[in-house]
Amino acid sequence: MAFPQVIRLGISAFPARLAYGMIGLGIFFKTEQETGSIAAAGFAIGLNSLAGALTAGLRGSVMDRFGQKWPIRILVPMYSLLIVLLNTMETRQSILITAFILGITAPPINLSVRPLWKDIVPDSYLRTAYAFDSSMMSTTTVIGPVVITALSLSSRPGIALATVAALMLIGGIALSLTPASRDWIPEKKAKGQKGLWRDRAIQLLMFEGCFIGFGWGVFDVAVPAFATQEGVQHRVAWIFAAFGLATIIGGLLGGLVSKNLAPLPALRNTYLVWFLACIPITFTNPDWTMALVGAIIGFFGGAVQVFYFEVLEAVRPQGSQTASLGWIWSVEGSFMAVGAAVGGVVSEEFSPRVGLAMLPIMIFFGFIILTVGKGRLSTANDVPTEEEDLRAIKDISNEVK
Repeated sequence: MAFPQVIRLGISAFPARLAYGMIGLGIFFKTEQETGSIAAAGFAIGLNSLAGALTAGLRGSVMDRFGQKWPIRILVPMYSLLIVLLNTMETRQSILITAFILGITAPPINLSVRPLWKDIVPDSYLRTAYAFDSSMMSTTTVIGPVVITALSLSSRPGIALATVAALMLIGGIALSLTPASRDWIPEKKAKGQKGLWRDRAIQLLMFEGCFIGFGWGVFDVAVPAFATQEGVQHRVAWIFAAFGLATIIGGLLGGLVSKNLAPLPALRNTYLVWFLACIPITFTNPDWTMALVGAIIGFFGGAVQVFYFEVLEAVRPQGSQTASLGWIWSVEGSFMAVGAAVGGVVSEEFSPRVGLAMLPIMIFFGFIILTVGKGRLSTANDVPTEEEDLRAIKDISNEVK
């Protein structure tokens, strides 16, 4: 904290990150309140997520070419204005169209912050800086759902999306005005880099991401849908908050032991426990039982994330530190969008419990893929060096948005 710009960078990006922690449920509640349809609400989230995932690589490429200043200054006001416009929509069609366009214009806030730390702290402090950065992002995933749920279910629900727009505008402008962001110079691409889509290890991780993305997409809609049908929408925030807090704890503990274990065996073993922990979610209700099981899922999921990024760091082609994660996110995010749309339909036509049951099924398929294809990930069988571990921590804090 004593280094110049550290506190300023962390605080400036926080409002925009909080906005991202709120926007998903904000779209859900807005759509459900205007249309009375849970399926439409899930479809709206799906369209927004799909648009964001499909264009993530393009937005990142623009920043890599032109720097951060102008892309942020253009996308942030545009995104905030579209949220305000979405807040005025009353018909299903207009809400869905606006939600889709909103995803296309999502500013890459988290991706912008990550490369700035190495410019403002010495290399010996990078690990601490990235841990600070990850904790800031994780905090917004806990606070965001609580705030947006409270505002959406208040006597003036319109203030919910208006708050999201204001937070994005404040945070985005503040970030773009920081010297670290304004003066950032993109790195040059490595020559002779192997195409990611041709790399067998990346192909495997993308395939695994299809199932994980779909499962989480369904889950993210099934939970608020279940609570809405039971008339306890206010519990959604606390269920997701329990999940988020446990994820932070699990990630921290996973990071403590990660250097003593080879990434791939650690990932597969934790993945199996994660799958077993997900099974009880099918039998929970939107009360303390769902919060408890969700916390257990989050705990092991946080640890899985640590080992996953170490595996990715070990197997990715040289010169693709950002692109490898970006393209995997595009695949996973696209299937997450499909899952959200399916989750809305399943929850309305059948039961949210069916949607909850899809999560452990998808995670089981992910475990099978990693087990069958472990040969493609064999380079992750060695205990990571200090340099590899540091690069993995960098990737953990790199969320493509």
